[in-house]
Amino acid sequence: MHKFFLQSGAILGFLGVALGAFGAHALRAMLELSKRGDTFETAVKYQFYHALALVAIGILLQLPATSAASANYYTWAGYASLFGVIIFSGSLYAICFTGITKFGAIAPIGGLLMLAGWALLLIGSLKS
Repeated sequence: MHKFFLQSGAILGFLGVALGAFGAHALRAMLELSKRGDTFETAVKYQFYHALALVAIGILLQLPATSAASANYYTWAGYASLFGVIIFSGSLYAICFTGITKFGAIAPIGGLLMLAGWALLLIGSLKS
């Protein structure tokens, strides 16, 4: 499982850099015109934060001192973080690219999943 979270974090990090650069250069005029620059930047930031969290979770799952109870919480933290960023950042990207603001209605679900990921990471660390 640790490889899955390491790879997911690496992919999200790679895409975060690529999307951030793409937004700052190729999409700049479109994002300024639609006044969605801040929305796009928020999506990239949260994607990046959680990419790093996934890498950390992958590393924690590899440590020999990680107990089974901690590993279980870390695994759930990884899934919550991954799906949270997909839903949260994905909905913000969808708003930026389509202009359909109804995608914003699902962003809080992603936010709650990201919060759950951090809470599960905390619980896992307390169990170790």
